[in-house]
Amino acid sequence: MSGKIEIREFSINDYDAAIELWQRVEGLEIAEGDDREGVAQFLARNPGLSRVATDGSAIVGVALSGHDGRRGHIYHLAVDPAYQRRGLGKRLLDESLTDLRRTGVKRVIIMVADDNPSGCQFWRRCGWEDIPGAISMGIDL
Repeated sequence: MSGKIEIREFSINDYDAAIELWQRVEGLEIAEGDDREGVAQFLARNPGLSRVATDGSAIVGVALSGHDGRRGHIYHLAVDPAYQRRGLGKRLLDESLTDLRRTGVKRVIIMVADDNPSGCQFWRRCGWEDIPGAISMGIDL
């Protein structure tokens, strides 16, 4: 760990490192649409909105962000377990929300499995609220 973490735009060239990270983070589920082609399509529809955090050449954090023109969405925000509890997840989240605000969306939604207590705690600490009767959380921008 160099201690100098940089955050930059996610490129499809980051896919292999991102999928490897997502597979190592507890509570994150890889599903249909998370293959290289699906992520490439998502990035093309939402240019400049997704982020990776790097320590040197290693990807240590990822956030996929996009919108449908009405609502913003953040998918697979994940930080390497060795880098957790240092504010990196919050940095990725803040950059994602800043970029989504620029698109004009007024609300952002995430989905967090209720059997992912550390994930739920992270989002609540960041000010997100449970949506009653749903398995997602949201925040007004």
